[in-house]
Amino acid sequence: MRTRTLRFGLYADEEGLAWAGRLVADAVASHSARTVDVTVARTLPGSDLTTADVYDLLAEQWTAEHPGQDSGTREAVELRVRLVCSLRTWRAIRKQVIRALCPEGSAPHVCRVPWLAA
Repeated sequence: MRTRTLRFGLYADEEGLAWAGRLVADAVASHSARTVDVTVARTLPGSDLTTADVYDLLAEQWTAEHPGQDSGTREAVELRVRLVCSLRTWRAIRKQVIRALCPEGSAPHVCRVPWLAA
């Protein structure tokens, strides 16, 4: 088993971030992996780039999908979850989280929290 990292760019407020964190925790638990660390980053490691710079398209997506609405306290962040698991388990967890973040399928729709799997 190795330590592997899940990374998701999110445009979320505290409630949306907590919701996404619960989706990840549920997926990890259902695959018997072990979480080592959970971090909400606002800058990229070893870089001067902020998550707002990298995930600016998520803010644009929210604005386009919610015309005229105030974004409130939403901000672009990166949710990083370090796990101890096999590569196969990491892939299964990642796939489950992606499906849970936007479960409506391929038809046009609005996701609860704009996201990007990094």
